[in-house]
Amino acid sequence: MDRRQFLYAAAAGALATRVPGAFAQATKYDLIIRGGRVIDPSLRIDAIRDVAVAQGRIAAVEASIAGAAAETIDARGKLVVPGLLDIHTHAARTKEGPGLVLLDGVTGWIDAGSQGADRIADTAAIARTSPQQGRVLVNIGRSGILPEGDTMNLPLADTGALRDAIARYRDVVVGVKARLSREVAGENDDEVMRRAQEVATSFDLPLMIHMGQSRSPLSRLFDRLKPGDIVTHMFAPPPNSIIDDNGRILPEVLAARRRGVWFDVGNGQTGHMRWDTIERIMQAGFWPDTFSTDWNVNSPTTGVIDFPNCMSKLLGYGMTVPQAIACATVNAARTFDVFRDRGTLNVGAVADIALLELREGNFEFLDNFGNKVPGRQRLFPSGTVLGGKRIPRG
Repeated sequence: MDRRQFLYAAAAGALATRVPGAFAQATKYDLIIRGGRVIDPSLRIDAIRDVAVAQGRIAAVEASIAGAAAETIDARGKLVVPGLLDIHTHAARTKEGPGLVLLDGVTGWIDAGSQGADRIADTAAIARTSPQQGRVLVNIGRSGILPEGDTMNLPLADTGALRDAIARYRDVVVGVKARLSREVAGENDDEVMRRAQEVATSFDLPLMIHMGQSRSPLSRLFDRLKPGDIVTHMFAPPPNSIIDDNGRILPEVLAARRRGVWFDVGNGQTGHMRWDTIERIMQAGFWPDTFSTDWNVNSPTTGVIDFPNCMSKLLGYGMTVPQAIACATVNAARTFDVFRDRGTLNVGAVADIALLELREGNFEFLDNFGNKVPGRQRLFPSGTVLGGKRIPRG
């Protein structure tokens, strides 16, 4: 309970699970999810409960709900949690992306810099038509993600083009993304970050940085982070990891967290997670604020697989299931304003709900370097309710 993610949960814990009004008077609901293990860190609930939905919103969360319903879901043996919020995806790279992650229980996503100013219209269009909430971070590199490096050619970090793109698509743009690894920005990393932060600050938006294997030391880069900014790929191994050779978290990293910078997993596929680095960071007590997948259409055939699988990877490093769920719900809801009313099953909240299976057995989890670790527990997606409507699977 001394982890930062649970401070947020505790602050919200006094919220009631039933309030007077139209919902409390209802005797017929649109949907009742019966008998599941409800885990909602925002309400400090971890118990067998029924969840009732009416008019697209949570109507009641109680031990037993007697009212009738147009539809009932038998959730016995399953977890019932707030809809998952994935703050680092590339779901807007294809029109199919939002629907695919929705089946994994993701009811809100952020596309983290797939495109820059030149093609931001493409990702904006997908975000606007997404069945669930979808928003976009604009890449400081005006051509977006490039195989040869987004900003290896420094003129691509075009602040004028970035400002214009944010202004034109302000309804879906919620921040700026700067990828700072040596194969992406090379020697330009510090200047690229300076430019990205300058524009983000001028619009009062957060900056998300992709860290790990940068040319510049983190001490220099982290000095540019402001409250509300996000560090993704926090488990990236050396060079320039958040932990030193003696297993201590860098002072600049601790200072960044103290001033309100968020630290995100960003599972991904290449170069972002290695088990030995993860173990040392977790042992140092520097746990993530949020989980995210770095999802793309290839993820199901990689070590990512899906969001619940990524959430399972730290269960063998001391994290409990409720703590993992907090990182994917209530904590994630605080990183971007668009999610401020999500990540909760509080009465009156939008009825975005994920059903998960927690299986016990012998599992293997992959890092980004082909290394495997065993695990005894794994979460699997089992169902999604979006705005009170059950999403068909298959």
